[in-house]
Amino acid sequence: MNAIRRFWGIDDQERRKWQDPEAILTETGLKSGDTFLDIGCGQGFFTLPAARIVGKMGRVYALDVDEGFITKLKASAEREGLTNISITVGKAEEMTLCDACADILFFGIVLHDFNDPAKVLRNARRMLKPEGRLANLDWKKIEMAFGPPVQRRFSEEEAMRLIESAGFKIEALKEMGLYHYLILARISQSPRA
Repeated sequence: MNAIRRFWGIDDQERRKWQDPEAILTETGLKSGDTFLDIGCGQGFFTLPAARIVGKMGRVYALDVDEGFITKLKASAEREGLTNISITVGKAEEMTLCDACADILFFGIVLHDFNDPAKVLRNARRMLKPEGRLANLDWKKIEMAFGPPVQRRFSEEEAMRLIESAGFKIEALKEMGLYHYLILARISQSPRA
């Protein structure tokens, strides 16, 4: 947990030196007018850039279990005048923010943190439009000075198996710098047993 706290203690400007949220969101296919769901949004490192990208004709839904993070996100959105964000406190295992509304449903380095990631992914499937895309950005399963312990991380193969078992078809696996990978997937016909 201390490694996670050390990571989240990094301010956004420091984090931007090795993780570019706009570039990552571009890789997901996010565009103006889209509906974007940020599950496990934290303080909004991806939420705020997504709101700027989708613009006034788009919508962003942000969910996190940490009320402190949500309070900071609300203040940042207000300060920037971003009115296209709906922010909710809750557990991703228990929440469905909308039915078949999302063009992009995004997990920004959080899938490994959920108590029941399979249930979170099943909920994600319900929230995506039939042609929508799931995007999972996560830590590579290698030792490094920050981030969660390596044993808590999913390797690319483990994450892809988990995503496929929830009823998704993998479209792409992309390397996102030294520390992360990005999996893009779409809804398949039916979940695997």
